[in-house]
Amino acid sequence: MSEVAVEFQKVSKSYPVYDSPGDRLTELVTLNRVRRRKEFWALRDVSLQIRRGETFCIVGENGAGKSTFLQLIAGILQPTSGEVRVDGRVSALLELGSGFNPEFTGRDNVYLSGAILGFSSQAMDAKYRSIEEFAEIGPFIDQPVKTYSSGMIVRLAFAVAIHVDPDILLVDEALAVGDIYFRQRCMRKVHELRTSGVTILFVSHSIGDVKALGDRTLWLHAGAVRELGPTDEVVSKYLAAMVEKDAAYLELKGIQPSSSPGGTAAEPPPEVITTIPNIDHRHGDRRAEVIGIAVLDDRQSPAALLNPGSSIVIRISVRANDRISQPNVGFIMRNHLGIDFAGTNSLREGFPLPPMSAGDLYTVDFHVDLPVLYPSHFSFSPAIADGSLVSYKICDWIDNAITLQMGHAEGPVYGYIHLPCRVQLNSRLSGLVQVAASELG
Repeated sequence: MSEVAVEFQKVSKSYPVYDSPGDRLTELVTLNRVRRRKEFWALRDVSLQIRRGETFCIVGENGAGKSTFLQLIAGILQPTSGEVRVDGRVSALLELGSGFNPEFTGRDNVYLSGAILGFSSQAMDAKYRSIEEFAEIGPFIDQPVKTYSSGMIVRLAFAVAIHVDPDILLVDEALAVGDIYFRQRCMRKVHELRTSGVTILFVSHSIGDVKALGDRTLWLHAGAVRELGPTDEVVSKYLAAMVEKDAAYLELKGIQPSSSPGGTAAEPPPEVITTIPNIDHRHGDRRAEVIGIAVLDDRQSPAALLNPGSSIVIRISVRANDRISQPNVGFIMRNHLGIDFAGTNSLREGFPLPPMSAGDLYTVDFHVDLPVLYPSHFSFSPAIADGSLVSYKICDWIDNAITLQMGHAEGPVYGYIHLPCRVQLNSRLSGLVQVAASELG
């Protein structure tokens, strides 16, 4: 196989757009001699190469051309101009349930998908048990797909996509509809495929996932290449542009912070945090909400960097929308691969919080002595639940709300963490003593 898995050479893709159904009919009746269409260019003059074994992420606003980009690679669409070259078996997780026949059972669709990719029934027999176990949809595997929820469709589609030995895996935001448990399993599997050398093309609005996975990232804007390069550089420019766009929108609309009945802006107490820097995914019954998170240094200022061996405060503010009898506030710390690295909560630390009534605001500080960790970025995902450590309901969970870079330690960090260690010389024997001891023996 070539070292290049995917190549775009001056690729453009346009779609006809009509002002009314009558315009489309006019073109049909006149055999296109009368043209009423307008051309919408989803992609325009895109040229790039994706190396084999690379994890290549695509970011951009809705309508930027991301899905069209993947559909051209999958062979679902053909370019209007230019050439798309793909070297290897492609497995695609694109639009929800695409490729599934809704009248067929899940089992039938597994075999149908395998047949489309060139696998015999015997080959799919060998893969079926692994697919069924990964999907975890139980007896629904023998029910028509049209009876599935969106989450069940994604479970089955992802299970099929990763078990058909792909050379190239395409993932287009489909994991966003999965529950947090299955989504974490999927991300771990993507990391495994990445390690095994599968070429992965990943489209997502989850910047945390993009930063955890991407070797390189493409930023598409209005169908054209805006930036292409190392993930951290491209993502930083993309986020800066989105923040600038949002600020311009607020200024244009004249939107001001909500005011109190007296007409002046209601200022929260200084210890209450009302900023959530990032929301990759959010779930919960919302009987209580996380309204802010901050990571503070030893001077109680927002930390710009996580310094190995330093002390930090992770401050989380929550608000109750209903009565919460056993509030439990906590967070998960994830590493640059998106893997849960560490975490805790108020109950785990032996600090039960008083019950909350609707409208109550709590701000909880977690004082953490950072160990010496390898230099990478780490994210914090805050949450509030109602219940005990054994039985609880998530009220609000925010994935990757804030991300900070870990600074460099004074010495090298072997592996992920430098364990606190005390070294002593247990014994010392000189060469002469060893000789004498051997003679006495």
